[in-house]
Amino acid sequence: MERTTHLITAKSIQELPCIDYLRNIPRQKRIKIIFGHSIGHLREDYGEELKKNLPHFQIGIHSMEPKIEINKLITKEEIIANQLFFVQCAKDYRKLGEELVNLFFEKKKIKLNKNFPFLAFNYLKGRRTQGGKVGKWKYFLHGYHCYFQNIITKQEIEVPFMFGMEFGDLDPYFFSLYIKSTPKYQPLPVTIYEDFADGKRILDVMLQLGLLEQINSNLETHSGLVIKERDKIEIKIYNPDEDYEKIKFKSKLSRFIQFFNF
Repeated sequence: MERTTHLITAKSIQELPCIDYLRNIPRQKRIKIIFGHSIGHLREDYGEELKKNLPHFQIGIHSMEPKIEINKLITKEEIIANQLFFVQCAKDYRKLGEELVNLFFEKKKIKLNKNFPFLAFNYLKGRRTQGGKVGKWKYFLHGYHCYFQNIITKQEIEVPFMFGMEFGDLDPYFFSLYIKSTPKYQPLPVTIYEDFADGKRILDVMLQLGLLEQINSNLETHSGLVIKERDKIEIKIYNPDEDYEKIKFKSKLSRFIQFFNF
């Protein structure tokens, strides 16, 4: 569902919308304020005031053009009302992530280091195997994730690989994309308009409700968020002096076969 845009052209301070009006706009409506020449210099100050008074809104202050865009984010009440749905999404995300990693290593004929799967993924980055296909899924390795898209359903998921065999770490943007692209969730019980901002709001509220918890990753300075109700998996801190190992293939031919296994 797309937002509708309500345009407000303000030629004077008196024509700028008040906080109470903006606070009560429906989420499906985007407010775009165009500042007249005589009050254009107030745009940034007015925008900062909106950010201070509307913490759960997305306030876009254009750096060059005389305009501000205002979007209401998903509310805490909406998230609480749909918490069972979001919990199930988080559990499904984790389960699918594990299935895809196992499929990936099986098809690529690479031995899986269950303590540090990222060693193999990092090895494959920067090579022709950085992107390709496994089963019915296209994939692409980047950063701390492996992106998968189902060729048939177009479902998308970004699987984290910096948490040992824990694949349920939730990123706001990636979680939103997963939910919106998963056929069995459609139609969604609540609309996600802003992939990152709404996703972050969902995860923040779920954390407040005790539905998520923070976990450490394989890197000492990196952490993540996962569903609290799960089978706990030990995540070891990577020590390059002790834990580094070269990628291992399941057979002598696997090193060559994997490059053609798309």
